[in-house]
Amino acid sequence: MDGDEAGVRALERILGSVLRADLRSTADPHAAATLYADFKPDLILFDLQPPNMDGFDLLRTLRRQIPAEARVAIVAMIADTAADAKHRALLAGAKDVVAKPFEAAEVQASIANLLEIRALYDELENRLQTRARTLEGAHLETVERLALALEYREDGIGGHTRRVGQGSALLARALGLPQAEVMLLRQAAPLHDVGKIAIPDRILLKKDRLSPQEWDVVKTHTTIGAKIAAGAQHSLLLTAEAIALSHHERWDGRGYPRALAGEAIVLPARIVAVADAFDAMTHARPWRDAHPEDYALAELERCAGAHFDPRCVECFLRVLKEPAARSLLGLPERGALVGR
Repeated sequence: MDGDEAGVRALERILGSVLRADLRSTADPHAAATLYADFKPDLILFDLQPPNMDGFDLLRTLRRQIPAEARVAIVAMIADTAADAKHRALLAGAKDVVAKPFEAAEVQASIANLLEIRALYDELENRLQTRARTLEGAHLETVERLALALEYREDGIGGHTRRVGQGSALLARALGLPQAEVMLLRQAAPLHDVGKIAIPDRILLKKDRLSPQEWDVVKTHTTIGAKIAAGAQHSLLLTAEAIALSHHERWDGRGYPRALAGEAIVLPARIVAVADAFDAMTHARPWRDAHPEDYALAELERCAGAHFDPRCVECFLRVLKEPAARSLLGLPERGALVGR
């Protein structure tokens, strides 16, 4: 961008000799902002002292348009007699300054340096993203192994945490949650009972009815689970913390540990409550046999609006009619004969 048409053409030739990129130019400084908005360049070279315009106003306008994360390099050209303008230009957001009349070698060197710096930034960002993905995978694997270890301790078989994760994800999708939240819930839901790791075996595995005192001990698995996941910055563990704490709250406010009601209970916990209850009813526990699926469905319907979020129950019942969903949850096809 330059007020001199001949200068613009000369700069195009210089840039074309060092860049393998698409170029846009204008001799009208008033068109600079519009040109940037249309083209979104990686680098801007412009005259800081154009005719009939304050170049610093133009620089400030461009800086306001450019997102901070875009890392667009701005090179300002100034008359070599304007020594203080260089300092002002750098303070205003220019990444480099070249003198006018310009030397081709100086312009080429400035552009090459800035593009090299950008390439280094891009490489660093790619490495950081790769490392973040690696760490996320490690976090997920740790979470899955922790949930599985707890599950084998409780029933010696395994499968409950995986099914609750799958059921929660299927319900979240049916509720219209974004795919990223669906996946996050699938990964975090298996940790809903992680606090049970602190419950003594004599209580956790007891086959007889629990005493009121023992039941109070079992209830502490919600707050213990939340403490286990607390303090993390990773979204997976933040979600797991909220689920662990609140998945035994009730829609009518009669749950624990905080007696929350309705939408005061976070949605992930309301979702997991339904998926967890259904799977617990339809699979054997140390203290009872599995209930038939029809019994579990009737219980969900009966408790909708009291124990469970009614919308979650409605959507979950609809999900259970889908063959693909039933397969993920390890359920037989509707109408199929089970056993002999």
